[in-house]
Amino acid sequence: MNDLAMDAPYRPAALDRAQQGLLGKPIDRYEAREKVSGAALYAFEQAPENTAYLAVVQSSIGRGRVTRVDAIEAEAAPGVIAVIHGDPRMPTGEGNSRAMSAIGKDEVFHYGQGVAIVVAETQEAARAAARLVQVSYEETPGRFDAAEVEIQQDHKLGFLPPVNRGDLDTALAAAEVVVDRTYTTPIHFPAALEPHATLAWWEGDKLTVRTSNQVIGGAKGTIATALGIDKDRVRVLAPYVGGGFGGKTGVGPEVIFAAIAAEKIGRPVKVALTRRQTAYMVHHRSPTTQRLRLGADHEGRISAIAHESVAYQNEDSAFLEPVPFGTLPLYAGEARRFRTDLARIDLPATGAVRAPGEAIGTFAVECAMDELAEELGLDPIELRRRNEPARDPTTGKRFSTRRLLDCYDNGARRFGWDQRAATPGSRREGEWLIGMGMAAALRGNFTVNAEAEVILGDDGRATVRTDMTDIGTGTYTILAQTVGDMLGLPIAAIDVVIGDTDLPPSAGSGGSFGAGSACAAAALACEDILAELGRRMNAAPEDMQLKDGVVTATDRSSPLADLVRGSPISAKGKTSPGKESQATSQASHGAQFAEVAVNAVTGEVRVRRMLGVFDIGRVLNEKTAKNQIIGGMVWGLAYALTEDGIVDPRNGRFVNPDFGEYHVAVNADVPQIEAYFIEEIDDSANPVGAKGVGELGIAGSGAAIVNAIYNATGVRIYDMPVTLDKLLPHLPPV
Repeated sequence: MNDLAMDAPYRPAALDRAQQGLLGKPIDRYEAREKVSGAALYAFEQAPENTAYLAVVQSSIGRGRVTRVDAIEAEAAPGVIAVIHGDPRMPTGEGNSRAMSAIGKDEVFHYGQGVAIVVAETQEAARAAARLVQVSYEETPGRFDAAEVEIQQDHKLGFLPPVNRGDLDTALAAAEVVVDRTYTTPIHFPAALEPHATLAWWEGDKLTVRTSNQVIGGAKGTIATALGIDKDRVRVLAPYVGGGFGGKTGVGPEVIFAAIAAEKIGRPVKVALTRRQTAYMVHHRSPTTQRLRLGADHEGRISAIAHESVAYQNEDSAFLEPVPFGTLPLYAGEARRFRTDLARIDLPATGAVRAPGEAIGTFAVECAMDELAEELGLDPIELRRRNEPARDPTTGKRFSTRRLLDCYDNGARRFGWDQRAATPGSRREGEWLIGMGMAAALRGNFTVNAEAEVILGDDGRATVRTDMTDIGTGTYTILAQTVGDMLGLPIAAIDVVIGDTDLPPSAGSGGSFGAGSACAAAALACEDILAELGRRMNAAPEDMQLKDGVVTATDRSSPLADLVRGSPISAKGKTSPGKESQATSQASHGAQFAEVAVNAVTGEVRVRRMLGVFDIGRVLNEKTAKNQIIGGMVWGLAYALTEDGIVDPRNGRFVNPDFGEYHVAVNADVPQIEAYFIEEIDDSANPVGAKGVGELGIAGSGAAIVNAIYNATGVRIYDMPVTLDKLLPHLPPV
């Protein structure tokens, strides 16, 4: 195995001299035909013979305990096979990224928790019978109102410890200009199109689970732990996943329910959560309160920066939203304070939703920077330029690559930033107020363990195998592009096999680390294959050229199929973090721009156009990368204007747990969006030099819209989203 830890910068020479010309190109998706034709089967779309269906009985109280489950009427209903409750193997979810059901216990932690399951011959029969199960409770008072919850500063949750550097209070007192503002963001749901679904079956003592999951290697261990079995007895399949956005990074209760039910009835069992159930049995993003303080001199140079927040979690989970994660390396300032306090609440678990930390933390820091620029009479880009650090201002580490200034300049030129009216509310078109806004974007980059196997067959075709997943991000395509460039093969000559825990373990799709890590492992495997081809060609790998399935060295050429000589060449690659990962500050960067029109009569906000320029290291596929970036920008638009999960403080129920009332952005909301890249291969990031893409687009896009709304109207909104009721009373007269 070619095992490489990132202990030093690494530049893969084979990729740099590749002749096939695949990487970076906007190549169509590898699996596109299967998806548009319906041949790509998702978790709920397979039904082996004799499959039964499962429905979940949910708690109707917000806190307390179950005293009795009466299943007599449900068990007698047509088509019912079994009603299951009280199984002691069900954990409460401690240590997992999704709250598991406490079905094996009697305690109710939140409204909508699974308390029993019904298995029947059809989905309709299961759901009908679930409504017949009678559950009695002993109800206790719950903490449902965020405004009344005690705030804890001394806690151990989350991966981001508090940061205190310098004397913040003294620096703020000495600053010539101070911005001190508090912002709030609401609950956000990870609203993937494909439902959370699972098909489970046993063969002897071995369990196979086909599920909609982003990180199947981790899922395998979680399932084994929940069921009390060795993880070698668990196989997880997820070849196609219809979106995840963080909600499918962990193992949810429906997976364990299906596994237990399949074992009890001796048949395959499948389940799909309804949209309203998803709100309760899948984690959501915590609401936050964020205080942002900036102290600067009259030239705009920041001397003090503080980002102090409160995020929420229930008693049964360990995740805490890392609110200031994107702020830490963003701007200079000697005195620094970053902290996220904890509020315990009796609601479903909060967890990682797309770009945890940066997606919502950027609202505070980027809106506060806009206010500081106005106080100083500076252009918002110029203020950011004056506070661009030479090194990570929190850790002192050198940046691996950072092209943020170039993103500002390139974006401003493309967007027409010089046409922005500096005076808020001064540009009108009839009853419409027009404004422009911008914000920085940042998403931390990670190197994680990943393995892949590449096999060069005697027919000259290559196969790449890894348990990586594709959640609509383009994993199939970029793996094929990487192997194709390394071995000089067209896409049509490459087979990609992913989404199966029997394959070499990879990173999974989450944290924006999957693409770079998985492709790096595949490239390392190809390096060993190139070495073997060099031996067979009697040439050094660096002297060979590979293109269209032919190897050329000096005056000799040979088809790959002839070199294999009837014996496939197989190699494995592994990448992992190392000294370079620890020595550098790594992130993807960008600049977001937006133009809005606000109706002075109705308060309606229309986003007219958005544009972003991004630094993501090596661009693996221009088309799939832009798809992800634009999708993130659309999500930031929805965070700015519509998405708002509302809790009834009397009982802990979500008021709007479906797409009828929880408003995500739809086509009519989305304007012309442009995305561009400034490419600089990051030798410190991973062996292919690619940094994270998927979560970068959401960072800053919402803040750019909120800043544009201020530029249009002169109205600052501090509580997201910016809805009509918040704008209308403060708008200038027509």
